[in-house]
Amino acid sequence: MMHKPLHIVARDISQETDIPLLQQAVRLLEHENRRLVQEIATLTRELAELHKSANPDEAVQLRLEAIEQHLAKLQKMLYGPTSERNKPSDSEDKEKQTEKRKQTGHPRRKQEQLPLVIRRHEVPEVERICDVCGKPLLDWKGQHESSREVHILQRAFVMVEHQQQKMRCPDGCSVVTAPTPRKLFRGARYSIDFALEVALEKYLYHMPLARQVRQMKSEGLVVDTQTLWDQLDKLSLVLFPLYKRILEFVFSHAVVGADETTWRMLNKEEQKKHGTNKTWQVWTLAVPSAAYYEIKDSRSLGAATELLGDFKGTILCDGYEVYPALARSTADKVLAFCWSHTRRKYKDIEAFFPKETEGILKLIDKLFEIDRRAEGDTPEALSERARLRNEHSRPIVDEIKKWAIDVQTMPGNALAKAIEYMANHWSGLIRFLDDPRIALSNNISERANRDPVLGRKNHYGSRSKRGTEVAAQLYTILETAKLSDVDARAYLQIAVDAALDGNVIPLPHECRDAIATRAAENIKAATEHLTANA
Repeated sequence: MMHKPLHIVARDISQETDIPLLQQAVRLLEHENRRLVQEIATLTRELAELHKSANPDEAVQLRLEAIEQHLAKLQKMLYGPTSERNKPSDSEDKEKQTEKRKQTGHPRRKQEQLPLVIRRHEVPEVERICDVCGKPLLDWKGQHESSREVHILQRAFVMVEHQQQKMRCPDGCSVVTAPTPRKLFRGARYSIDFALEVALEKYLYHMPLARQVRQMKSEGLVVDTQTLWDQLDKLSLVLFPLYKRILEFVFSHAVVGADETTWRMLNKEEQKKHGTNKTWQVWTLAVPSAAYYEIKDSRSLGAATELLGDFKGTILCDGYEVYPALARSTADKVLAFCWSHTRRKYKDIEAFFPKETEGILKLIDKLFEIDRRAEGDTPEALSERARLRNEHSRPIVDEIKKWAIDVQTMPGNALAKAIEYMANHWSGLIRFLDDPRIALSNNISERANRDPVLGRKNHYGSRSKRGTEVAAQLYTILETAKLSDVDARAYLQIAVDAALDGNVIPLPHECRDAIATRAAENIKAATEHLTANA
């Protein structure tokens, strides 16, 4: 009886520098290899016994084939590239090598987005005498040597004392005091910009609070993780209306990408309270200019229903069984399945079925190549994409269907399973032909998952349910700013100001000009500080 294979994260760790992770991967692979060798030996003996028969047991052959494929997959996970792109042809490879030889060095980036600070360097007094005739040197107006370097502003923590002016009536009628500085919450000892710095460091740059504490101490500020957490907690409360606005914005789209990835709950009491183990789930919804996250204690249909219950439209997703179950439970949701996941099924077995998979991979790649001719979500791009899909993609889909019917394969092997996956999801795979708003792949959601994945690798997860809520909210806001291609710090400043004023918080794409202005003001202030301390 075959054992359940050990779980190994599908990733390329050939460049990994985390020693404990590498040691664990080696131990897992050694254990798996020993198990596979023992099983191959057992199956070899079974085959030897069956060899006397004219008709060997097909089940045994399939088991051997599956083990060989599993072993190859494990080796690819450890040493192979993560890219799913096809290898370049020999001619393309030679062209790239020729271009590489022509390039003599790394070209200097112009860095035109950086502010320019002019520093004048005077000739020292002792060198202002001509070394030929001994006469004093004169300033050569308009002439100088110049060179440029990228410089860094050192972060500095200061204690700011706000002195609010008081004025009184000469007759003693009244006293007027200057308004108090704006604070994130009543009695706050740390500024709003300080809270934003903590949020950006943790949820945009993946720096755990404990590491921030150590860094701040080296820069002169003594603080603890609880203080930093308090800033994040209060910030998320202030920005909660924005979190809900982003969800409404995502649901306003006709097509929404959905995906999920694991998250760790580090508090055992919280695990018991929710009846789960330490593995929770980050549920992700994404559209081109926004991403929304919720961290839940399960990956169940109930969790999916809570998240997507109010959505009406097309869900672009992978083949996870919860999504079809959700679509069957209501008439206002339809599914579009991801062609990248389908392609991955064939790519994983390419080494074992090279002739059979060559054709299907080329056909799927053609679908993506056609879509690249009309990228974007403008009305013009959608119209052109609809035309291209109707004229060019539809015949290719017919070829894919014909290939699946005609290809010869043994029932139950890996190729048959890949075809079965495609057939089971066919209605959702071809939905893109009739709706140009549907992307061929769910890559937008998978890309949106990268920040939470990097975050959990660095700060391991959350210590409370409230921690999962804060993480989901701040990841949502910062990822949406990133997708909208705006300055995250400047946007947070504008969002907090609007929230504290009691106004509707604008979405990033709704205030691009204001964000650009605020970002420029931040750079100007930093530049003036540098110039003053030059």
